[in-house]
Amino acid sequence: MNLNQVTLPAVDVGASVAFYRDMGFKQLVDSPPRYARFECPDGEATFSVHLVDTLSPDSGVVVYFECDDLDARVTALQSQGIEFDRLPTDERWLWREARLKDPAGNVLCLFHAGENRKNPPWRIGS
Repeated sequence: MNLNQVTLPAVDVGASVAFYRDMGFKQLVDSPPRYARFECPDGEATFSVHLVDTLSPDSGVVVYFECDDLDARVTALQSQGIEFDRLPTDERWLWREARLKDPAGNVLCLFHAGENRKNPPWRIGS
């Protein structure tokens, strides 16, 4: 089994499309005003945004995008006017993370974990 995609809610799909294109994602499907689908620049994963009438308050969901060049990517995105809630920070779980929100308020985490993504020292069976 493999994760195919994640779908995020948006009250303004056009604003979300512009945001994710600015972030460097390739748009695969454009079905305005209700739906758009994107491909990650690395790997095979996709995600989409779909129109909703209202957004639920903080769902607790966070979408993680791994970047080998986290610090440089954050700097480049900031130079495009994309604002971050938290700049790259080394976390106790051995990942380096930066956090931001898309136009719909969905929480995104850009991170670099390297080998620790799937093989942290506390992995079961290590």
